[in-house]
Amino acid sequence: MKANPISPTIPLDQDGVHHGFLRLPYSRDDSAWGSIMIPLTVIQHGKGPTALLTGANHGDEYEGPIALHELAATTRAEDVSGRLIVVPAFNYPAFLSGSRTSPIDKGNLNRSFPGRPDGTVTEKIADYFQRTLLPMADIAVDFHSGGKTLDFVPFAAAHILDDKKTQKECFAAMKAFNAPYSVQLLEIDNLGMYDTAVENLGKVLVTTELGGGGTSTAQTNAIAKKGLRNVLIHAGILQGEMQLDPTINVTMPDEDCFLFSDGEGLHEAVIDLGDRVEKGELIARVWPMDRTGVPPREYYARREGLLISRHFPGLIKSGDCVAVVGVS
Repeated sequence: MKANPISPTIPLDQDGVHHGFLRLPYSRDDSAWGSIMIPLTVIQHGKGPTALLTGANHGDEYEGPIALHELAATTRAEDVSGRLIVVPAFNYPAFLSGSRTSPIDKGNLNRSFPGRPDGTVTEKIADYFQRTLLPMADIAVDFHSGGKTLDFVPFAAAHILDDKKTQKECFAAMKAFNAPYSVQLLEIDNLGMYDTAVENLGKVLVTTELGGGGTSTAQTNAIAKKGLRNVLIHAGILQGEMQLDPTINVTMPDEDCFLFSDGEGLHEAVIDLGDRVEKGELIARVWPMDRTGVPPREYYARREGLLISRHFPGLIKSGDCVAVVGVS
């Protein structure tokens, strides 16, 4: 296997607080010997578990970067028992452009694992995490929200897995995160996902969906910060008491939770996020954009539950996710 060209500018295994970069050589028109410099912090003190903490796996999702920048700026080495590897902007090119995918190669990092050391920029990032950083980790937290195209009730999630030992550990970490909603998720599109890479190595993973619309709010940022601290206390890396508030437990057991548009048009939400719906209840309409007097397409819940996600922009295209109903 070829060596990955990414190299850290700081030590990954020395006590102390170290701020630097993952340097990825990238020759381009405006910089013949240029590099992509992905911000990185490593905080280590003594022996203990390692947490790999990532945000902006998709570049238009912001709660993770905010929580992780604050953690990196305020945590002292003596606060830690073990090691924190903090990458606030996992897909850094996408983060800089405010886009879901990389503007360099259109790579969706969360569909690019295990990656390739001689592949595209996105594949090289995936390969470095797959073969270098993930093997160091005991627990991973990967922050997500809906980006520009979806909106979610704020939840932490762990996946329903074949490996029940890993599943149990992931569920416990999700419970510790203590978002307003806690979702046990059967992933319907896990090929190439970072989540799958983490779980296949037997590591504990907590992921989130904390809002959406291509921005963050005071509420969702606070949820991210509290949840991150809780998980690190749960893992034994930080000290203190977890802050635990009521959470609504939700499962997503199958594809009946999802509704997809079969045409384009003007999206009309009929049910708001967090509302309870009955099987067969109207969730959304899609009106034609090019003429009046034509009835809309209508989309109905395929199961009873809570509306936990919905399409965000006012216009919708064929194949877009209309809504997600979770079972509670």
